Amino acid sequence: MAGDIDGTLIWVGAYTADSDGHGMGIGAVAAREDGSLSWLGTAVEAPSPSFLAVHPTLPVVYAVAEAAQSVRAYRRTGVSGLEPLGGAWPAGAAACHVAVDPSGRFIVVACWGDGNVLLFGLDDDGGITSRFAAPPAKDPHAGVDDGTDIATGGARVSRAHASLMLNDGRIMTTDLGFDLVRVWNYFPDTGLLRDHEVALPMGSGPRHLVQHPSADAVFVVTEYSIEVAVLLPGADGRFVLHRRGPATADGAVDGDAAAEIALSPDHRFVYAGIRGSNRVSVLAVEGSGTRLRPVADVPSGGDWPRHHLVRDGWLHVANERSGQVTTFALDRATGIPGDVLEQLSVGSPTALVIAT
Repeated sequence: MAGDIDGTLIWVGAYTADSDGHGMGIGAVAAREDGSLSWLGTAVEAPSPSFLAVHPTLPVVYAVAEAAQSVRAYRRTGVSGLEPLGGAWPAGAAACHVAVDPSGRFIVVACWGDGNVLLFGLDDDGGITSRFAAPPAKDPHAGVDDGTDIATGGARVSRAHASLMLNDGRIMTTDLGFDLVRVWNYFPDTGLLRDHEVALPMGSGPRHLVQHPSADAVFVVTEYSIEVAVLLPGADGRFVLHRRGPATADGAVDGDAAAEIALSPDHRFVYAGIRGSNRVSVLAVEGSGTRLRPVADVPSGGDWPRHHLVRDGWLHVANERSGQVTTFALDRATGIPGDVLEQLSVGSPTALVIAT
C-alpha cells in the first residue's frame, strides 16, 4: 500500500475463517479529524489476530493468533501495510490478549484457554527473541461447592485474559476463570515473578483493565457480574479491592457479557462495552480517580461490541458479530455518545489500536 493517509492510522484485529470469522487479517483504517473512518484495506493476512498492541516507539505491531495459539510481530511497510518481523512464536491455548512494555523491552500474552501468562523478550528492532512462562495461578476459591467454570459448566480452570503495564513498572494480569488479579515484577533473565494477588468475588470474571494516572487506581471490568472493580495500592504497594459497583446505569440483563474498558483522554470518563444487550456504558470518574458513577448506557450501533477505542471527541466501537466499526461523537461536557456518526463495514472486528 502507498500514498498519504488523511488522518490517524488505526490497526484493526479480526476473527478469520479459522475462528468462523469474516476478516482477512489485520486491517488498516484512516480516522479523520471529523471522526469519519475510511477502510484502507488488509494490511497483512494473518490467522485470527484477535488482539493487537503497538510498540511504543517503533512501527511494529504485535498480534495474538487465537486459533493458531501463537504471537507474532509485524513491521509497518509503506504507509499502511505490514509484513512479518520474524516467525510466529508458540503461545497458549486461545491466546487472547497482548500488551507491550512502555520501554519496549517485552510483551505479555494472556491465554484464555489454559491460563498461561507468557512474557516474550524484544530486541532493538522490536522483534521477538525469547519466551518465559509465568507460574500458573491457583484458585483462591477452591473447595466452594458451586465452583464451576461459567464458560463450560465444568470444573473451574484458570483463564488468563489481559495484562496491564502499571505506572510503577509492575505488570497486572486478570484471570477470568479464577476471579483473580495478579501483580508481577519483571526480571530480564526469568520473566515474570509474582508480587501479590487480589481475589475478586467468586463468579465475577475479571476481564480487561485500565489504570487512572493520578490516583493509580485500576479499574477492572468483570465479564460475568457486569461490574467495575476499583483496586487501589496501599502504602506497601499491594493492591486491594477498594470498591465495586455496576458497570451500567440501567442494570445488566440475562445474556450480558462485559468486554472492553477504556479511559477517556482527559481521564474524566470510563467506557465499558456490554455484549448481549449491545450497549456502551459511560461512567464518570470521581473521588480524584478512586470512584466511578454510572451515567448512561447507549446502544453500541451493532451486535457484540467486543472492543472500542476512545479518541479525542470520538468513540469507535468494534461490533464483532455485525461486522462493523461504529463511530459516535462524544459530548465533551457529559462524555455521553450522541447519535451514530457512521458505520464502517469490517469483517468480524475484535480490536482497534492507533498505529505508532
